[in-house]
Amino acid sequence: MTPDPAVSQIALGPLAMGLVGGLALFLFGMEQMTGGLKAAAGGGMRSLLAGLTRNRFLALFTGAFVTAVIQSSSVTTVLVVGFISAGLMSLSQSVGVILGANIGTTITAQVIAFKVTHYALLLIALGFGANFLGRSERVRQIGAMVMGLGLVFFGMGLMSDATSPLRTYAPFVDAMRSMDRAVFGIVAGAAFTALVQSSSATTGIVIVLASQGFISLDAGIALALGANIGTCVTALLAALGKPRPAVQAAGVHVFFNVVGVLVWVPFIPELAEFVRWISPSAPLLSGSERLAAEVPRQVANAHTTFNLANSLLMIGFTRPIASLVRWVVPDRPAVAERGRPLYLEDVYLGTPALAIDRLRMEIGHLGELVRGLLRTTREARAGHLRGLGLTQGAADVHALYAAIADYARRLLEGRAGEEDTRDIEGILEVANHLHNIGDTISVNARAISTQMEERALHASAQTRDAFGELTGRLEEAVAWAVLAFVRRDPALAERVIALKPEVYRAARDMERQLAAHLLGGDARQLLKYRLESELLELLKRIYYFAKRIAKTVAEDAPEPVVESELAA
Repeated sequence: MTPDPAVSQIALGPLAMGLVGGLALFLFGMEQMTGGLKAAAGGGMRSLLAGLTRNRFLALFTGAFVTAVIQSSSVTTVLVVGFISAGLMSLSQSVGVILGANIGTTITAQVIAFKVTHYALLLIALGFGANFLGRSERVRQIGAMVMGLGLVFFGMGLMSDATSPLRTYAPFVDAMRSMDRAVFGIVAGAAFTALVQSSSATTGIVIVLASQGFISLDAGIALALGANIGTCVTALLAALGKPRPAVQAAGVHVFFNVVGVLVWVPFIPELAEFVRWISPSAPLLSGSERLAAEVPRQVANAHTTFNLANSLLMIGFTRPIASLVRWVVPDRPAVAERGRPLYLEDVYLGTPALAIDRLRMEIGHLGELVRGLLRTTREARAGHLRGLGLTQGAADVHALYAAIADYARRLLEGRAGEEDTRDIEGILEVANHLHNIGDTISVNARAISTQMEERALHASAQTRDAFGELTGRLEEAVAWAVLAFVRRDPALAERVIALKPEVYRAARDMERQLAAHLLGGDARQLLKYRLESELLELLKRIYYFAKRIAKTVAEDAPEPVVESELAA
């Protein structure tokens, strides 16, 4: 059998090594680049996310910015799910963010389309120097980003060099020509994106092929359209087994991408003509050389054009889209597991600024559980706490506290910078205070209640009312303190600190009242006085922890010293 001369001219080993190695460096460089971007832009993302419910156009911009930083529209969708679950935004408000996410994914293609592969090693060297020799954290973050960008271009160069012999390999040339048929190109682009879980990577490789003159503009557009569909697989996989809001947000992502592609398929020739008009041309070249010179920028511009146009067309229909998705994926009442975290998804660990916000949201959840224990204590009115659900409530608090601590530990082991580390330490401090309030109620207060019940000691109606009123104020103080911490609201924190004179005045009044009941009493009255006094000290201790939480938000708040306060 006579070997094919075209095949014999290709060294398959070096080609495979160059292609696979270049792809590995390309993907690693993207991860390195986006890691640096995440760290450097974390504060900016936090500020944007805080206001993304104001209007649909701000949500669109937010989705584009966040996705441009983290380079994953699927992760942005998961972010949106968390906000819906937290009640911070509705499904219709989330549509704008998801629409913007597809705009953000086009940024990488625009960067890659610049032919700067000759400067790849220079970027790697500069980024390495800044990352490893930089004194400030921000310089190191920018260095990591630049080094990652250099690796992206270096990987592109390796893939380009490795595939150049394929220009004379007829089967490969025929396969690339078949991509001119939209269906083949879309299916190939969707399949590859679903495999590598990154539409940005697919678009980058399409641009590499275009830079070798392997594909026409029509084929490049079809492959990029397919990448938009393939990225839906990541969102759907992330939604498996998740609450209804997750499935609905993934449904919005799928609807937008699939409908957007279907809208553009009949107009690929018109889109190609438009991007030829707006993109630089090389009329002095011909054949594959002209394709190599023109098509990379044209593919990037086409990718941006149809994603931007789709977003602007659909931004006016956020509510109908949300209603349609809700009809296809109807709401179901969620069965909440009180001791399990609501917001701590592993996907956020790669973006410390966003993971820290999730920890803050979980602190709000922990605060709700602790308030439940306080509510139980108030309803008991300094009476008998056994059999009132404290055991399960305390177990829920302990389990959620452990989950928060473990998530914070894993975040600290990752890419957390100095400022992020301080934030995480502050969150752990607040979690400790809330856990201590839980222990104060479920262990100490219940032990006192158990002694009173076993000895048949009953507080007077006046004492029960006083305890109930003070406990209600403490429940309010804890709620304010937690809310101030979650929202970073110094004014609300000051309200908690300002309660101190009122709380201690009420405690002194109760001390006098308990002492008055002691007059003329017997040994049982003395025991009851001691136990009720211990319970009062525990209530003051709860306020102390609430005040410590508030002071993490308002550290400079002036405060008079009260000798009776805990020395700690």
